[in-house]
Formats: sequence, structure tokens, C-alpha cells
Amino acid sequence: MGLALAKLAQWTAAGHGAGTLEITPLNEAILKEIITFVESFIYKYPQEAKFVFVEPLEWNTSLAPSEFESGYVVSETTVKSEEVDKNGQPLLFLSVPQIKIRSFGQLSRLLFIAKTAKLKEAQACVEANRDPIVKILGSDYNTMKEDSIALNILDKITRDDDPEREIKKKIAMLLKQLDQHLLNHSLKHISLEISLNPMTVKKDIELLKRFSGKGDQTVLESIEYTSDYEFSNGCRAPPWRQIHGEMCYVLVKPHDGETLCVTCSAGGVFLNGGKTDDEEDINYERKGSIYKDLVTFLREKSPQFLENMSKQGISFNEEQQKEKDPLSEAPKKDEAAAFHKDISGSDKRSLEKNQINFGRNQMTKRLEPSLNWKTTVNYKQSKGSVKEIQEDKHTGKLEKTRLSVSLGRAQLRRKSAEKIEEIISDSSSESEEDEEPPDHRQEANADLPSEYWQIQKLVKYLKGGNQTATVIALCSMRDFNLAQETCQLAIRDVGGLEVLINLLETDEVKCKIGSLKILKEISHNPQIRRNIVDLGGLPIMVNILDSPHKSLKCLAAETIANVAKFTRARRVVRQYGGITKLVALLDCAHDSTEPAQLSLYEARDVEVARCGALALWSCSKSHANKEAMRKAGGFPLLAQLLKTPHENMLIPVVGTLQECASEENYRAAIKAGRIIESLVKNLSSQNEQLQEHCAMAIYQCAEDEETRDLVRLHGGLKPLASLLNKTDNKERLAAVTGAIWKCSISKENVTKFREYKAIETLVGLLTDQPEEVLVNVVGALGECCQELENRVIIRKCGGIQPLVNLLVGINQALLVNVTKVVGACAVEPESMMIIDRLDGVRLLWSLLKNPHPDVKASAAWALCPCIENAKDAGEMVRSFVGGLELIVNLLKSDNKEVLASVCAAITNIAKDRENLAVITDHGVVPLLSKLANTNNNKLRHHLAEAISRCCMWGRNRVAFGEHKAVAPLVRYLKSSDTNVHRATAQALYQLSEDADNCITMHENGAVKLLLDMVGSPDQDLQEAAAGCISNIRRLALATEKARYT
Repeated sequence: MGLALAKLAQWTAAGHGAGTLEITPLNEAILKEIITFVESFIYKYPQEAKFVFVEPLEWNTSLAPSEFESGYVVSETTVKSEEVDKNGQPLLFLSVPQIKIRSFGQLSRLLFIAKTAKLKEAQACVEANRDPIVKILGSDYNTMKEDSIALNILDKITRDDDPEREIKKKIAMLLKQLDQHLLNHSLKHISLEISLNPMTVKKDIELLKRFSGKGDQTVLESIEYTSDYEFSNGCRAPPWRQIHGEMCYVLVKPHDGETLCVTCSAGGVFLNGGKTDDEEDINYERKGSIYKDLVTFLREKSPQFLENMSKQGISFNEEQQKEKDPLSEAPKKDEAAAFHKDISGSDKRSLEKNQINFGRNQMTKRLEPSLNWKTTVNYKQSKGSVKEIQEDKHTGKLEKTRLSVSLGRAQLRRKSAEKIEEIISDSSSESEEDEEPPDHRQEANADLPSEYWQIQKLVKYLKGGNQTATVIALCSMRDFNLAQETCQLAIRDVGGLEVLINLLETDEVKCKIGSLKILKEISHNPQIRRNIVDLGGLPIMVNILDSPHKSLKCLAAETIANVAKFTRARRVVRQYGGITKLVALLDCAHDSTEPAQLSLYEARDVEVARCGALALWSCSKSHANKEAMRKAGGFPLLAQLLKTPHENMLIPVVGTLQECASEENYRAAIKAGRIIESLVKNLSSQNEQLQEHCAMAIYQCAEDEETRDLVRLHGGLKPLASLLNKTDNKERLAAVTGAIWKCSISKENVTKFREYKAIETLVGLLTDQPEEVLVNVVGALGECCQELENRVIIRKCGGIQPLVNLLVGINQALLVNVTKVVGACAVEPESMMIIDRLDGVRLLWSLLKNPHPDVKASAAWALCPCIENAKDAGEMVRSFVGGLELIVNLLKSDNKEVLASVCAAITNIAKDRENLAVITDHGVVPLLSKLANTNNNKLRHHLAEAISRCCMWGRNRVAFGEHKAVAPLVRYLKSSDTNVHRATAQALYQLSEDADNCITMHENGAVKLLLDMVGSPDQDLQEAAAGCISNIRRLALATEKARYT
């Protein structure tokens, strides 16, 4: 095993004890073989599985203590195996997150516990123990040394006086066999490994594009790249993915299925995880098998593709053959020529300094990531357009005046810095960059307006004119409607963005202002934003924030505010010191009570602060940026600006505070800094946007009880209630209902909302509203209906029916809130009758099949009062086909909240003897017994109640004892939770009706613990404890009597 790991496994860094395993098919195959070997070891070689390693295998595990069950002593942060060595030391010891294992038997059991995470655990173990044989058999058998081959190992074992010599010899032979197996398996895998190159993939995609489109005869509906940027090596994947051999990502829409997101790599073609939530990025993880090329992949995935391919077979194969011949020679020559051309002359030395050399694997050549972007032109563009662009690039040069800057060198410098910055791993916890809409390029045959061609001519003047011509061209360009997408893309398509960004590095203030004014307008376009970042524009704008010219500062900050709408842009701003500089801009504002009193200079200072706040608002969507703002002293300045009378200043300031309020540090500062008072005051503003952000800030902060009290004390509940009646602005309505929801957690606030008739208004909002509003409305009603008076209001206002109607939705957050409200209303008999009539209980039961654990748990909690208060509840439960089996099977869940809620539901179901008999047949006793080894007090409480109730059928008491549920229950009595004590005492009382259970309780020290609880003020606990002691005592007396008679 050591040789295979050293020679064949692919590591990210060279050298013994360093690096991690790369994510490659070969490594995955090796790990799977190791897992198979270890999993079967305990059964195939039971004697050898007990052998104690010389040193433990140690690594950081992702497993939690709660996942270990029988055979282990579990606490909150540690796990010890009951199996120990001759010195009494456990063979498995977990102290979160480090785990130590000292036998193959425990390794096997760990893999069974890991379930789906076994590959991850195996990888972590291998990475942390690069030569495991040393730790298993001792340092004399180090396989990393040249002389420590199998014969030497066996020879040393033979000469050893160790009493476990035979077992060591057997293990050494088994490990040698595994090593040989891994070597053979790896060689087979390598021999089958596929090697594609970017040119082959590109040709295949272009060929498929020709045969794609609308109509039944085409092979595909569409196929397109996820990125329009191509590196000089032909790849379109980011550099940090090219390291793994990935070349590009393609979105393929077959005629007979959903859109597929496909990864094309040097190792083959496979389906990835697709676009992530909110279209933020691609989930690069492989989902399925690897295919030799794109066509083979599509043949497997789409029967329609296969059928249409057979129809198009002759023409497609002819085209493929034409493209195939030059592929063997051309790529190497073209790429080499392009590479030498790119780094010729003076740029060669500059590029060599920044060149990143990626390691090559011994067996397969890896693609070398390129750091030079090149924009690909759509193949549909006209020849004339392309010619014109090329002509501009070769002939258009700025004159060598003070204004002039070498476009090529500046662009290369920006691109090089930008790409290196992207490769360096970011410490931020934020996700990858948000996915923007696909890049659009104007088609040659499109009916373009005249402005498009006029802007192209102006860009020519920008490239080739002197200082005066440049300023005139900038002014002329501003006369166009830059908010129109055609004008924006016209600037981009002919290289205008590069020129505008280049102008920002000149010494001429007028040119900078003109360029920034245009960039500010066109950066509202998502595609332009991304292009600006790719061209290295953001670091330049950050530097302009230090300028003494206030107009430049304002324009740069506003442009940054527009560009920093996606994660990568926000990261660049932070990494180039932009957060600190933007915070400094906030200090430019002057205190003034009346806007009219401001002088011209003060007004400019206020505008600088406003623009700085706008930029911080965009940047504050990142956790790392929020922390950077806090460290730069941004919060006190924002708090000061919150007192300003300038409404246009207040909107970005409150917006920034609203974003930052998601962080605990900011919420504490907002509470302590009298910010709530200002937010409440601005709820009465006439500006809808300001009202929305103030309400959203309250929503973020009102999780804290003290903050909720502050909102009430400063009179914030009444304006919130009044804003409920204004339903035209849905964004504001969502923010207001969210604030009301969080404020309703406090009972005093609920009383106030009832006075303001807010509950009736909320019920009226249960229909014809977007989901984001409904989630908050139902959440608020869920808090309000904890009181009887409010439940009556909801019923009288006709709120039960729309609530039940919402149970058929798919929004997870909405379902969690709706089930909570329905469950609370079911406590009232009259409301329960309506719920039953509307088939609400059946809908709740169907939610137990929902894939989301939170929805399952909430539905199970809601079923408890429904079963408790329904007429003829037992018959109702039995009427749900497969319902009892479903709820019993939920006891196999890994989610503690689901388990607790299901136990509570079973407690109510088991009150009916027929239902108790049915769930007993479905195996409820062994499943409940299996959960007994838990440290979660909530689960303990409801589990004990369920066991207590289930004891009342047949021989269930005996069965609980046979399944070893009694001893763990005794340990519950040591809990600090009174509810756990009461439920456990009742369960033990029921179990003590069986003599064997009484013996188990006595052996585990139950009597002493129960005696202490006999004096409890809780009457139910008193009676249960006394009854249990009585049963144990009776058994003892009977035993004593039998002994003497």
C-alpha cells in the first residue's frame, strides 16, 4: 500500500509528508480499492482485525460524535470505543475533530458509520498517514525506504521475538497483496485513461453547433460555452480548474431532456453539478461516469441525439473527418507559434516573471493554464466587422504625449496582475462569483441602429486621437443614450472598454472624468461589469479614491458601486485596499441640520460621502468585506451619517447597515449605538426605498430580544403595522412583514400588534402575494397564534382555509412556517374541525415525505396537536394509507429535530391501542431502542415519552429490555432538564413492570437517582419515580422471599 501511494497516487505537492491527494479518477479508483479492502477485513480476517497497531492512524475527521452508536462511549465532543487494548486504552478515540484508530476492526466499523462520507474519510486518512505500514507494523518496516521490500519485512518479522509474530506476518502479506493489487489496478486504469486537448474539444463543439438548432432533424436544440473568454492555450476554464485538467464547460440542451452542464477535461467528458443556487457559479463536482468525448457522452444521455445522429450520420462523419486530419499536427504548431508570438520582444521578460509553472504528471500530460485572456468573436460576425476591429487594433495608437500610455503594456500588466490575483486562494468565506447573464454579441445580420456605428467611429478617435480629440470624443460619446444596451455593447465590441480603462491611468483629469462618467453609465450592464473586472479596471478605480479631486472620487466610488455586484469584483476591491479607502470617504461629510445651509464645498463633501456609502453598500454583500469595514472603523461613521437630513444619503447608509446586520458583531453595535431609534424614525419617511431598508434592518436585528424591546419603546410597531396596508410595493411589503415577524417573537409586541389590528391585516395578505411576502406573513402569524385570543382572530377572519391551501406549496421556508401556524391553530377544537374538514391533516402527513428535514420536522410537530384534538383520531390516522409505516420509518433519520418530532407524534399515535399494535408490527420498538444512546435533551424527552407509551402493548416492555434501551434511559436521570426527568421516570416506571428491566435499572444505579426525584415539586415526576422504586423493591422482596423458602 505504501509503494502504491508513493509511486502512483497523484499529490498536489512533492515530498514526503506534504501535499494532498488531487481530485483525479486515478486517485478515486485507488481510494475505492482501499475502502473495499478495509470494509471486508473484519469479516475475512477477524483475528487479524483485532491486532493493535504499533502507532494509531490519526487524521481530522468530519464525523460527529452523535453518529457513533452501540459499541462506543459517546459524549458531546469525544467518542471512545468499548473495545480496548491490553492496557485498557480504547482502540478508537475521537476528540473533535481528531480521530485515532489502532486496529483494522475499528477502521472497518468507522467506514460503515461514515456511510456516504467514507471516500472523504479514506482520503483524509491517507493524506495524514503517507506511510501507514510504519504505524501498523513499526518503523522497521518503512516502505518509503528502498531496501524495505516485502521480503525484508517478512524476514524481520520471522526473526522478531514478538508473540504476535504470526499475525504480523499475515498482515504484512495482506498489505503486500493489497499493494500489488493497487499497482495492477492503477496500471489498468492508466492504460484506459483518455487524453483530450482543447483543439479537439473546440472542433467537436463547433461541429455540433452546425447541426444544432430548432427543428426535429437537428441533433441538439443548442450547445454553448458557459464562458466567452478563451485563454491562449485554448482553454476556457479558470486557471484554478485548469490545474485539474479541465478545459471548458458547455451547456447542452438536447431535444428530449433538460439542459446539461458538461465538463470537458483532458481525462474525458462528464456531467458536473450544473449551475448553483441563484445561478452563482458552476458546481464542478463530477456527477456520473467519464466518457471519451462529447459525442459519446451525448449518445449515452440522449436517445433523440442518437436517433438524429444516425439520420445525419453521413454528413456529420464527413465533417468530422475533415476536421480530424489536421488535428494531429496543427495544435502543437499553432499553440507554439501563438505562444512565441505572445511573449516576443520586451513583453517576453515581463511575462516570464509572472509565468506560473504547473507540474506535469509522469503518465499524462496536463494542460498548462494560461493567464492571457483573449475575447472570442462570434462566428456569425461579418468579415467586414472583424477586419475593422483588427485594423483598429493594429493602427489605432494614442499619440506619445503626456496623455499617451502604451495600451499593450498596460493591458498586459493589468491582465497578469488580475489573473495571478485570481489564482491566489481567497480567505473570504464567500461563495464563488455570482453568475451573470450570458454574454451577448451583436450579429452581423442584425438590424443595428445608426448609433452603434457612430459609437464605433468615436472609439477609433479615442484610440488614435491626441489629447483634445480624446476629450471631444468622450464628450460626444456621452451625448448618446448610454443606458441603452446597444450603445453599451457597441463600446465593448470594438475595444472601447480597454481604451476607457487605459485613460484612467493618464495624468489628465478631464480624460479621467470623461472616462469615469461613461464607465459609470455603462457599468449598469452585467456583461460590462464582468468585462471591466477582467480588464483590470477595478484596481485603477480604487487608486483614484486617493485623488485630491472630489469629482474623481465620487465618480470612481459610484462606478465601483455599479461594478461590485458580483463576488469576484467585491473580492478585488477588498484585496486592493478599496474598503479602507471607501470608509475614509465617509468622513468627508459635515454635520448639518438643514441641507439648504450647506456651502458649495460642504455639498461636495456630502456627495463624496454618499458615493462612498453607495460603494460600501455594494461591497457589504460579502462577509469578508463586512469584517474589513468593521476593522477600518466604518460603523461609527455610518452611525453618524444616519443622523443626516439628506434622504439620498440615508438610503445607501441604511442599505449598508441592513447588509451588515446579518453579522453578530454589527447587530450588537447597532443595539448599543442607538441606531434602532434612527431606523424607527425613518420608517415614517415618505421615501419608499428608505422605508424598505429600515424595515429590513429591523428584520435582521430583531432576533435579539433587547432589540425587539427597543423597537417597541421607540414606537416602531405602529408605523410597521400601518405600512402593512400599502401593498403596491412588494419589496417594501416583504421587508415590513419580515420586521413584524421577528418583532412578534416577543409577547409584548404581539399585544401591541393586536391593538393596531395588524393580525387581521396579516390574514388578508395570505392570498395573491409573492412567496417572499407569504413566508414573512405566515411566520408572523405563527408567532401571534401562540396566544388563544389571536388564534380566535385568525379563525374568525377566515384565515384557516388560505393557510391549509398553502400546505401544497414547494417553498421550504413557507412550508415550515405554515405547518407551525396550522399546528398552533389545531390546539383550538373549532379550528381543528375546519382543518379536518379541509383535509389539512392528510396534507400535513404528506409533508413527511418532503426531502427537506426542516419541513418533515415541522409537519410532525404540527401533527401532534391535530391527533390530540381530532375527533376519532385513531380512525383518522389509520385512514391514511401507509401513513403509520411512513412515520415509523422516519425514526431512521439522521436529523435530531426530525427524530424528536416523530417521537412526539408516535406518543400521540400510540394512545390508540390499534395504532400502537400496527406501529409495533412495523418495528417501532427496535428503532426507538436504537435512539436511546443520545445526548440531545429534546430528543431524550420525547423519546422517553414514546417508549413509555409504547410499553402498553403486548410484550413491548420485554422487547425494550432485549434491545438494550433500559440502561441508556437510566443515564437520562442525570440530565439537568426537568422535562427529561419526568418523561424518563414515566418510561422507567412502565419498563419496571418487567423483572429483567428492574435488574438492569438496579445495576445501573437507578434507585439512588429516583430517590432524589421522589421529593420533586413536580407531582407527575414524584409518582413515576415512586412507582418505579416500588416495582424494583417488590422484585427484591420476592427474590429475598424465594431464597429463604
